[in-house]
Amino acid sequence: MPTVIQEGAFSFIVHSRELPFEPPHVHVRFADDEVRIELLGGTFMDEPPPGKKQAILKAFRRHAGAIWKTWEAFHGQGRGKYG
Repeated sequence: MPTVIQEGAFSFIVHSRELPFEPPHVHVRFADDEVRIELLGGTFMDEPPPGKKQAILKAFRRHAGAIWKTWEAFHGQGRGKYG
């Protein structure tokens, strides 16, 4: 599970093994917490802690292309309805 991007306190991680029914997403780790962002819509799959949402989304948007490339390298395209 490589860290794709490290920006400030946020580590954007794509796991090499995910459940086949899950949509493409990235794990965002910071401090002692983690949330997931769905790649197709850029929406949170988990509720971010108060005060962190905008900072996480801003960093995600800056690096969405690299995150997608890493997702596709591990999972390819055509993952059911999400591909």
